[in-house]
Amino acid sequence: MLSRNAQEMAAEIAGHDWSDAPYRLDRAGHDRNSDTKRTDDALSSDETDRVRWNVVMVTAQVLLFQDPDMDIVEYAMACGLPRRLTHRSNGKPNGGLTMGLRLT
Repeated sequence: MLSRNAQEMAAEIAGHDWSDAPYRLDRAGHDRNSDTKRTDDALSSDETDRVRWNVVMVTAQVLLFQDPDMDIVEYAMACGLPRRLTHRSNGKPNGGLTMGLRLT
């Protein structure tokens, strides 16, 4: 089970529209669908997932300092990363999540 801090952080990450992250500075909880100043610039869904992956890794690094037993896969899924990135085709967790962290 994720800590309250990890749950709240994951909810913010999952609820944010990352599709135009490289093109603007956003407020928390940005959503292009309700944005009155939306630009035409947007990432593909794969590119958006890569941005979200990096956000997950950076925030997980900090959260792991607070809770060394945090489950990175559970956190990544709570942040909205799709299963194709959190798990391998055989159903096992993606080892890249752990490899992306500084564990020492």
